[in-house]
Amino acid sequence: MKKRTTGIVIGVMLAASCMAGTFNGLTADLASLCRLSDARSRSISPENFTGARNAGALADPVADKDKRNVANASGCARELGKGWKVNPFVKIAPGETLTLADIEGPGAIQHIWMTPTKLWRHSIIRMYWDDEATPSVECPVGDFFASAYNKYAQVSSLAVCVNPGSAFNCYWLMPFRRRARVTMENVGKEEMRLYYQIDYTLTDIPSDAAYLHAQFRRSNPTKGSVHTLVDGIAGKGHYVGTYVAWRVHDTGWWGEGEIKFHLDGEENPTICGTGTEDYFCGSYNFEIGGRAKYREFTTPYTGLAQVIKPDDPADFTSFGLYRWHVTDPVRFEKGLKVTIQDLGWKARGLYNAQASDIASTTFWYQSEPHAPFPKFPSADELVMHHECTKGPPRK
Repeated sequence: MKKRTTGIVIGVMLAASCMAGTFNGLTADLASLCRLSDARSRSISPENFTGARNAGALADPVADKDKRNVANASGCARELGKGWKVNPFVKIAPGETLTLADIEGPGAIQHIWMTPTKLWRHSIIRMYWDDEATPSVECPVGDFFASAYNKYAQVSSLAVCVNPGSAFNCYWLMPFRRRARVTMENVGKEEMRLYYQIDYTLTDIPSDAAYLHAQFRRSNPTKGSVHTLVDGIAGKGHYVGTYVAWRVHDTGWWGEGEIKFHLDGEENPTICGTGTEDYFCGSYNFEIGGRAKYREFTTPYTGLAQVIKPDDPADFTSFGLYRWHVTDPVRFEKGLKVTIQDLGWKARGLYNAQASDIASTTFWYQSEPHAPFPKFPSADELVMHHECTKGPPRK
């Protein structure tokens, strides 16, 4: 009887969705897949930089030979000719900022896939909405995709998926009204290679649709044992996600710190957590089977996706954690400040005020204009000491 009832409920939901009014095609799920829409599907990649119809795979391996970012794989395709994977990637020189997408709206980016090479902390992704002068998204590409450490770790969440070997996928919905522009800057010392695809739809955008924002910050080390995740947000919106790369400078348990959400300029937080692992929806130090036996996990809304243990047990451990507020966004009317304490345990049952290396990327939606972001860190300030210099292998 229970299975039959469940089937009836799902059937009713599908029928209701299919009988609803005009569908703009922005969100797709099992309940809306039956619905027709006038939205137009488009995609930008190195094989079609503009996303225009009938404009993909036009590079000629002979006529366009040696043209940078026009026929980068012309040598591989020389026997097959036009249409055979002649330009599947782009090259970005040291110090260069390359425009990956420039889209006329209205519409929304629905999915981004990419696989960058070299140091992920040295590849800075930025996104601009509706001709704004400063980006609404600005962070290292690895941190944007919940992967700070230049080392693969599976992430299987609703908003971000990271798959073997270094495949970054993002499903945050990114609406825009007039224009969307996505760039990548190489602040490193070596040329990088980037395969990517940006899938979007051209359609009407609801008047209450806000713009995606993402901001990177790093405290190395934390000051006063507090890391500010984000501050100075001005406008109406809602906070939707946190990714933290936490490099602990102690060998004991490190995650007792509380996260605090200060809404609309308040002095004391309205939302106050009870511990770091609690906020990331774990418990009891993320341990299974003994001290420091951390259990990695990745779920639709939260995860401890990465634990990097040093060769020397006396050295420090690095952690990668995410929490997406998909079903529980933190809404604000005028502004928002979010902090997290850098707190562990020491002897005699006392808290340990730590000085860890904490880097965070925060995600929120808000109306524009947004407040200026802090000055972005330099290339040297971005790098973590353990990072290799070669990065993941090229395809």
